Amino acid sequence: MLTKSSPISTQSNLFHSELFSQLDVKDPLIQLANTINWTVFDDAFEQHYSQDNGRPSKPIRLMVGLLLLKQLENLSDERVVLQFKRNPYYQYFCGYSNYMPGMPCNATELVHF
Repeated sequence: MLTKSSPISTQSNLFHSELFSQLDVKDPLIQLANTINWTVFDDAFEQHYSQDNGRPSKPIRLMVGLLLLKQLENLSDERVVLQFKRNPYYQYFCGYSNYMPGMPCNATELVHF
């Protein structure tokens, strides 16, 4: 079942630290994330998902972002997922507005995406 990507929120959250306010806006990953038209990916992939059946999917931006980071940084599936957990710039690039301490997905999910 398709999970729509949500745009990066600029609203503060009492319980989570906002990523963007703590990151260097001149970082190449921030600039690239703000340049890419992520809705193109949503539109291209949504036809492959059921709207009402099955388990909710991972956000398309997350999966596309991880695959782009994997290629840009020459990382394995396992390493890009681990780096996502450790690197707030990766998390911002993949559409997260708040820091997420856990793994975004299992590395094998990148193979099937």
